[in-house]
Amino acid sequence: MSATIESRPLFIRATSVMFALVQSGLMLAGIILLAGLFALSQGDRRIVEKLSSLVQGDDDPQTMVAYGLPAADDEGAIGELSPRMRAALESVSRRYRVSMGPLEPIFAAAESAGREYRLDPLLIVSVIAIESRFNPFSESVMGAQGLMQVMPRYHLDKLPAGADDLSFFDPVLNVRIGARILKESIRRNGSLAAGLQQFAGALDDPDQRYAARVMAEKARLETAVQRSRLGEA
Repeated sequence: MSATIESRPLFIRATSVMFALVQSGLMLAGIILLAGLFALSQGDRRIVEKLSSLVQGDDDPQTMVAYGLPAADDEGAIGELSPRMRAALESVSRRYRVSMGPLEPIFAAAESAGREYRLDPLLIVSVIAIESRFNPFSESVMGAQGLMQVMPRYHLDKLPAGADDLSFFDPVLNVRIGARILKESIRRNGSLAAGLQQFAGALDDPDQRYAARVMAEKARLETAVQRSRLGEA
């Protein structure tokens, strides 16, 4: 096991640092750290210098956007979400103690994938919550990766041309591929519950416990959305 861990790229080994930062509410700092480590491994000192300026507080909007990070005063990015998804975003941010900035592109990806595959985006978000608790660098002992815990060995054909073996850790790509897999599972099995069970690799569970967990999370998000709407009325 230790030999396997040591052979992984620096970018992947650093994910344990990222997870710790997420838990303490410093996900943005973790993203900056990982991006810096990856850039350093590629020999790109310019990216490291830019990211260093972010850590030191030089978070101008152009720099933040250029490196895929939400600008501190960029309300327009969150405004692109529907009111329903924004309310869910605020609820998730409080519940999982993750700032809304890093969560916003995840919710935007869920909303986009929901439109593409005709899935409720809150269902996609609920799967993410159960699978990874919104840690984009999560990896299971079985090798499932990213927000929706996609198994690379079964879904390499879903990667875009030119993507490498780290692409399943791309949050936006992971959500899109995960939503596609979920849609195919639902269609193949004829119901939402059975589709969720296959998605989790648990079709042989007669109690459908995985599906129940996802639907309970979705119900909680729906309640949070309704409360938000009542508060705005």
